[in-house]
Parts: sequence; C-alpha cells; structure tokens
Amino acid sequence: LLPFAILGGLVLHAGTNLINDYYDYKKGVDVEGSFGSSGVLVSQLLPPKSVLRAGFLCFALTALLGAPIVAVHGWPIVLLGAIGVLGGYLYTGRPVAYKYLALGDALVFTLMGPLMVIGGYLAVTGTWNNGVLLLSLPIGSLVAAILAANNLRDIDHDGQAGVATVARLLGHRGGQIWYALLVLSAYVMVAAFAIAGLFSYWTLLPLVTLPIALKNLVTVFRSRPSEAKDLATADVMSAQLHLLFGVLLTVGVVVGALTA
Repeated sequence: LLPFAILGGLVLHAGTNLINDYYDYKKGVDVEGSFGSSGVLVSQLLPPKSVLRAGFLCFALTALLGAPIVAVHGWPIVLLGAIGVLGGYLYTGRPVAYKYLALGDALVFTLMGPLMVIGGYLAVTGTWNNGVLLLSLPIGSLVAAILAANNLRDIDHDGQAGVATVARLLGHRGGQIWYALLVLSAYVMVAAFAIAGLFSYWTLLPLVTLPIALKNLVTVFRSRPSEAKDLATADVMSAQLHLLFGVLLTVGVVVGALTA
C-alpha cells in the first residue's frame, strides 16, 4: 500500500497548489512582479479554467489512489482523505479560503504535519501509534515555516489584495520572529524527544541541518520591510531544509529501530 499512499499524498498536494494558483490569480494576490506562484497564470501560459480543472482532476486521482487502501483498512481512510481534500480545496477555494483569513499557518501545520504523517502511517499499517504523532510535529513546524517565509516576503502584495496572513498581522519584525520560532521549535522537539527517551538518539540526526537553518534565519532577519526581493527564495530555502530534515529524521527512526 505504500506506493498508493505516497502517490496519493503527492497528487493531493499538487491539486492543492493548482487550486491555490487559480484563486490567488483571481483574487489579485498573484500579479506581475509577485513571487508567490508558479507563474503560469500571471504569464498567461495557461487559461485559468484549465488550471482549476487540473486541480479537481488531481483530487479525483487522490480518491482513485486511495481506493485500494480503503478496501484494506475501511472508513477511517475515507475520513482522512476527505479531510485532506477539503483542507486542500478550502485553503483558497470558496466559500472558506482560510489562507486569506490568517489561518493558513495553523492549518498547513495540521494538514501537512500530523494529518499527512498519521494518515500515511494509518494507510500503510492500519494502526495508530502515539510516536508517529509526536514525530509529525517537527515536520508540521517546518512545513508551516515554508508558508511563513512566503507570507513574510509577500506582506505588501497581500495587503494590496486585502489578504490577511499571520505575517501581515504581526508586521515584518513579528513575522521574522514567528518564522524563527517555527524553525527552531522543530530542533527543540526532536532533541526533547531523544533526551526524554521517547526515541533513540538516532532521531537527533536532523540536528546536522542546524547550520542550514541558521543560514536561513540570517537571510530572513537581514531582510528589509517592503523589499520582497530580499526574501525572493526564502520559501524555497525553507522547503529544502524541510526536505533534508525530514529525510534525516526518517533515517534516524529506521536506524534506531534496526539497532534497538
């Protein structure tokens, strides 16, 4: 079932991004000169309706890929899948569009952290594990940090479009601090888990990425208000950190289990 779970998660994420591109373009969040989109609509490479339809197609493929998992593990997978699809669509889709209501950070943390990690584990094993929930928390923090970096960069554009984000509510300095808290909390959590004996010390492996995290923090804290170009690649840098941290955490968990 692992390939179905992985592909389902990827397609769900792709569908969310396509829907987000469509509604950000329609709302005027993504305009010429802004950084926060794929650029296909702003550059008129694709018609908006095609992007919207592609998003819905990805959601349909998510359901199709989930069918074998549902056949094995039953209704809990249907519930998790429905929450994932609704969460992905309503990120910017009507009638909720919680991204525009300063709820994006919290819900991205929840949906792309605990829900996706626990959902993936449940899809493959059919069981619940408290340790999986704990390990999903630093992952969620770093996913939310990607969005926080994006929103910090786009404060001015979001303000012009009438969009509320955590960064816009906190202001530039507050957004920088919020980003730092999200990034550093991931390291504090894995260290606390290992020290408390909840996992083996192999789960400290992600700490080797701390210099990268600190480099990202320096970039964010050197940025100036109303200078989006200072943070042009901040979300990409944060995503790369999230990937490396997650891979090393996974390796640490596996090695810890094999050597126990």
